[in-house]
Amino acid sequence: MTDKPWHDTSADPARRAQALLAEMTLEEKVAQLGSAWPGNEQVSGNVAPMQDVFSQGAATFEQRREHGLGHLTRVFGTAPVDVADGTARVVKLQRDIVDNTRLRVPAIVHEECLTGFTTYGATVYPAPLAWAATFDPELVERMAAAIGADMRAVGVHQGLSPVLDVARDHRWGRVEETLGEDPYLVGMLGSAYVRGLQSEGVIATLKHFAGYSASRAARNHAPVPIGPRELRDVILPPFEMAVRDAGAGSVMNAYVDLDGVPAAADATLLTGVLRDEWGFEGTVVSDYWAVAFLATMHRVADGAADAGALALAAGIDVELPDALCYGAELVERVRRGEVDEALVDRAAMRVLRQKAELGLLDPDWTPESDVDSSVDLDAGAHRELARRIAERSVVLLANDGVLPLAAEHRRIALVGPCADDPLAFLGCYSYPNHVLPRYPGLGLGIEVPSLVEALRAELPDAEITAVPGCGVNDDDRSRFAEAVTAADGADVCVAVVGDRAGLFGEGTSGEGCDAPDLRLPGVQEELLSALLATGTPVVVVVVSGRPYALGAHADHAAAVVQAFLPGEEGGAALASILSGRTAPSGRLPVQVPRHPGGQPATYLHPPLGGNSQGISNLDPTPAFPFGHGLSYTTFDYGGLTVSAEQVPTDGTLDIAVDVRNSGERAGSEVVQLYLDDVQAQVTRPVRQLAGFARVDLAPGETARVTFTLHADRTSFTGRDLGRIVEPGRIDVHVGRSVADLPCSASFELTGPVRNVGHDRVLTTPVTVTIRG
Repeated sequence: MTDKPWHDTSADPARRAQALLAEMTLEEKVAQLGSAWPGNEQVSGNVAPMQDVFSQGAATFEQRREHGLGHLTRVFGTAPVDVADGTARVVKLQRDIVDNTRLRVPAIVHEECLTGFTTYGATVYPAPLAWAATFDPELVERMAAAIGADMRAVGVHQGLSPVLDVARDHRWGRVEETLGEDPYLVGMLGSAYVRGLQSEGVIATLKHFAGYSASRAARNHAPVPIGPRELRDVILPPFEMAVRDAGAGSVMNAYVDLDGVPAAADATLLTGVLRDEWGFEGTVVSDYWAVAFLATMHRVADGAADAGALALAAGIDVELPDALCYGAELVERVRRGEVDEALVDRAAMRVLRQKAELGLLDPDWTPESDVDSSVDLDAGAHRELARRIAERSVVLLANDGVLPLAAEHRRIALVGPCADDPLAFLGCYSYPNHVLPRYPGLGLGIEVPSLVEALRAELPDAEITAVPGCGVNDDDRSRFAEAVTAADGADVCVAVVGDRAGLFGEGTSGEGCDAPDLRLPGVQEELLSALLATGTPVVVVVVSGRPYALGAHADHAAAVVQAFLPGEEGGAALASILSGRTAPSGRLPVQVPRHPGGQPATYLHPPLGGNSQGISNLDPTPAFPFGHGLSYTTFDYGGLTVSAEQVPTDGTLDIAVDVRNSGERAGSEVVQLYLDDVQAQVTRPVRQLAGFARVDLAPGETARVTFTLHADRTSFTGRDLGRIVEPGRIDVHVGRSVADLPCSASFELTGPVRNVGHDRVLTTPVTVTIRG
């Protein structure tokens, strides 16, 4: 037994943390606020912005852990290691910290986990935009739990996911990392991810707080000029849902400035909103080098020490990935009375409390007990789950009957740069696209069948000719003729176009890979035009991290399929949908534009944000709207009822509708509820998603879908910037997409204007009753 009070497992984690904090010197407290990235200085190429610059002359690991250490950065994710080597490295580093520091406090190990555990040989799940296309929170929660179980087994305590940025301009490179353009959808699926990851003992980290996705001209790190109402009504709700309803343990700041104030130095945001309003009790960690950026990029701080003081006062508890600003200079500032030691105590207390909650302060904890080197990071069950998500994420946008591919389609031309490229299915934070480009001879570490391989396995009797036609992002047209010849000689042509994800300009989608417009990259537009001109039926398959403008091609294609970076099982998922073995059931989490310009544009707009004939000659109506997606069966809607025609501004009503599978095969429908606040004191969206339900129905089955809507779900930020529920008429629409809503009704909110706060109802519960 030990007599150290912080080892007492029967005590509250906060009391244990307080006892340990009381024993610490100032240097030991500050050490808990930093991280070390061992091995970073030996790596070429960047997986974080300006990594090469900041790694030069970095302190050694031994120097960083002299007085203890808050975090260890990417032990598994920096350079390729198998499970045995990775766990051995975790043990060695943790043993070094414990054995060579006075208080023997281990570090929190954090890793990226956006498309799965970002390490060599781990399952690569679909990108978040694909999760969003499933409209299936339960499936996302299962995936996150699988990711968390693997991470915790090998000694990882915190995952830097999910991304809760609401897509505002589809040209932004990180759209693939988002959960779409609707805050409710983002919040529901992001909260599901948080619950799944944290159910396995891994802290989830909400990114990026806040406004990152609303940068001017969709440029990475560019200033964010939005007003407080857009921030409150569009950007912040997903974070609030994940904090309050899912109990997220950590939040990461955004790189950007909001109206001139960098998020990393914004106490109003990081303390006022996050903690004082929402009651958040976890840790705020910096995005990589975001604290140093206060001096070097934002120029609001005079050097590293000043940047550290600003960030600490604002509410950043831990500097990642290295302690450039939370180090010896910060200690000296505290000693000189220039920084209040209470700010250090505040942050250190939060870190230590999490270490207690993770078991890192338990008397029987050892580095060896924290890892299991026998874990299979790409187990069969994981691949099956990855395929399930991929299948449910693929969106059938248009179909003249050519899909599913029939027996008479024996000769298939499979054309396009994404047809025979497995990496086309993987997101920018997948290990093969994130780290392995620096190790070209190593291989992917996992099996990722291309669509050519998967379709040949799916249709063994078909004669499949594969021709790339062009690259993803070059101007080489030398293989156009070969592609056209292949299409000419085929019964059907499947044209597979889209993206190759990468980082900082090395890809066409991903962090730092922003687009000037929404044309398909390179000469892919020209290739599609040439294929469509052959007269052979063309199935356009877009495999991408963002929606591309399809207006020039959609009306001429026999079918259009959208897959948002569907992961390692993406080939098999697409092949099963093209063959008809699986019915498509994905729905668009972002609208697909008709024209490549005219950005930004999402479905969330007031009347003047849409097509305004006689006012503007530009029509922003998309080619395919938010929520759209077809199936191989049909669904009929009817019987809409609302339980009350008048509801007080603090009341509740039920909105119910019948949905019947009127086709000849089983299928899944995503039933969507939209509201229209007809008149308000500020402009309001013409339609806004208020609830959804994914329903699986056999032929002839009917589901009664009931949404329980609280008046709080109509709330918005009023003229005085307070959140209110306002009396007045609310129109209700239920259907297949924001533009296909066959059932409508209305109700009246009555009574006084009601101010609502953090305790308001954030979600719309749904019940589904199936009958034959």
